[in-house]
Amino acid sequence: MTTPIMSESEVRAAVERELPGVRADLERLVRIPGIAFEGFDHSHVERSAEAVAELLRGCGLDTKIVRSGGQPAVIGTKPAPPGAPTVLLYAHHDVQPVGDLSLWESDPFEPVERDGRLYGRGAADDKAGIMAHVAALRAFGDRLPVGVVLFIEGEEEYGSDSLEQLLIAHREELASDVIVIADSGNWDIGVPALTTSLRGIVNCFVEVRTLDHAVHSGMFGGAVPDALTTLVKLLATLHDDAGNVAVEGLVGREGAVVDYPEDRFRAEAGLIYGAQLFGTGRITDRLWTKPALAILGVDAPATAEAPNALVPAAKAKLSVRLAPGDDPKQAYAALIAHLEKHAPWGAQVTVTFEHDGAPCVIDATGPMFDAARAAFREAWDGTDPVDIGVGGSIPFIATFQEMFPAAAILVTGVEDPHARAHGPNESLHLGEFARVCAAEALLLAKVAAVGAQRA
Repeated sequence: MTTPIMSESEVRAAVERELPGVRADLERLVRIPGIAFEGFDHSHVERSAEAVAELLRGCGLDTKIVRSGGQPAVIGTKPAPPGAPTVLLYAHHDVQPVGDLSLWESDPFEPVERDGRLYGRGAADDKAGIMAHVAALRAFGDRLPVGVVLFIEGEEEYGSDSLEQLLIAHREELASDVIVIADSGNWDIGVPALTTSLRGIVNCFVEVRTLDHAVHSGMFGGAVPDALTTLVKLLATLHDDAGNVAVEGLVGREGAVVDYPEDRFRAEAGLIYGAQLFGTGRITDRLWTKPALAILGVDAPATAEAPNALVPAAKAKLSVRLAPGDDPKQAYAALIAHLEKHAPWGAQVTVTFEHDGAPCVIDATGPMFDAARAAFREAWDGTDPVDIGVGGSIPFIATFQEMFPAAAILVTGVEDPHARAHGPNESLHLGEFARVCAAEALLLAKVAAVGAQRA
């Protein structure tokens, strides 16, 4: 005899009951500085994986920590009731470096609540994603209506280098009917969203050299180009006067259907008064369906220590966000061609690849997507969700699409426009987090109902 699927009111009451414990466990996770980048203490990533595994075991899942040459991931499984579908729930437990500590208003690894938001590195991206999954599992307890596979990655922020090998090695146990990737966000506070497109990425370094050693700026300046001036001039060719990316060969298009008022965008981005926007066209097109190019850092003498000498070499880190439909390898080749073509004054240019990832578009139609939208609508008390693009990149979604072509991929998340993921003072809106937890539990119930109709 099958156990009846919990009603909407039962699910929401159960989630509400579990929220205090869920928040306490989220705070425990935030206190672990699990940064997978080189140069950081990776024992904290190990601690983070162990803490996640303990949480999954507490939900009755058969749990193990796995790796494939990289940082530890956690897999937890619970078989589906007879005839019910299986849902893969993805999140990641590693976090971004904190950067300049002086820019944080409180310790990034000591969670603090201020004005209804929980501050701390990873509070939103993506430890809240983990805990949304846990909240849904705890709400159902022994009455879980679907099979679940939790896959909690340990190096997403560092590029997911070992993810594909992990998916290959554990393909059979990860196979599922629905994949929920809780690593995106909602359109606004009070407005849920499904992410249906994401840009790709190419990161690289460009170094220019004009001298084989530093020379006196007075004795040689005026005839010899220094590398820093040369690099600045080269980088200036990457955009036109309006701020559009000027690299020939990159894909871009228009057609985003959601409007993003400029005053709201400026406020959420933190643009200073008088600063103009980059590029032309609708803001959502610029963010979702056109390429973007940013200079993330420059290696050059610090101003306080700079001698009166012409710099022989200078290097910058570039990040290109690729529009859906572009190919990372072709985009990288186009960028190299541009940099070599526009090298000023015969400077030597060297481009070094760091990493890339493919953009993706999701066909968000069908009964599982309808189930997700209905769950969101209920959790947000009747507010319809919107389909959005995201300017950021989650390259492995394309990998999931390729390896599990029959699965419906639902990209959800806990972030809102004020979350400041990756930046100082990252935070989670606690009211929205409660809705996210309710939405995920309702989604599992609705996915089970769709499965029962098909059986």
